Amino acid sequence: MNRLLQSEPGFRVVGEAGDGEDAVRICTRLRPDVLLLDVMMPGTGGLQALRQLSHDAPSVRTLVLTAGLDSVAVSTALELGARGVLLKGSATSLLFESIRSITKEEYWLGCNAAGEMIDTHRDANGAESRAAASNKYRLTPRELEVVTRVASGESNKQIGEALSMRENTVKHHLTSIFDKTGVFSRLELAVFAMNHGLVEN
Repeated sequence: MNRLLQSEPGFRVVGEAGDGEDAVRICTRLRPDVLLLDVMMPGTGGLQALRQLSHDAPSVRTLVLTAGLDSVAVSTALELGARGVLLKGSATSLLFESIRSITKEEYWLGCNAAGEMIDTHRDANGAESRAAASNKYRLTPRELEVVTRVASGESNKQIGEALSMRENTVKHHLTSIFDKTGVFSRLELAVFAMNHGLVEN
C-alpha cells in the first residue's frame, strides 16, 4: 500500500501504523491530511481508534477501509466522523479518487457500498415505508430525490446535473434537509436515510 500510494503524483506517505493505537499516536503528532484506517486493525481496533481521533485529531480526514460491508461497523464509522468508506478490493483508481475527494472536503461513499448498506437496512426497517418516512420528516419530493442521491454517493455537482439544478440549489436543499432530519453532514444523512427508510426500494 505504501509503495502504491507513493507512486501516485501528489501523494506522500508521512507515517505508517501497525495497529489502532499507533494510528492515533502518529496522527496526533503528524496531523496528516488523510488517514487510511483499516476497520480490522490489531490491538486497538479501527473503530476505537476513530473514536479517539475524533477527540485528539479531529482535523484528520479518515477513509475507512473494510474487507466487507458489516452495516453496523460502517454506520458506526460514519457516525464517528469518518469521511468515507472504501472496500479493500476496490480498484486502485477508486482508492486514489476517494482520497482526492475527501481532501477537497467532500465525502466518499461508493455506490456499491451504499447499495449493499441500503439493502441491509431496508430489510431491517421494512415496516416503515419510504412515503411514511418522508412525511414524518416533512421532506418535499425534491428533497427526497436529493436524499436518495446523497445515499448513493453522488456529489453536489452530480446531483445538480441529474436533477437539472445549480450546485447552490443543491446546497440549499441539503441545508433544509439537515435542519429537518437533525444531521450535520452528507455521510450522516446517508446513514440516516438508510436507518429511517428514506431510500428507494
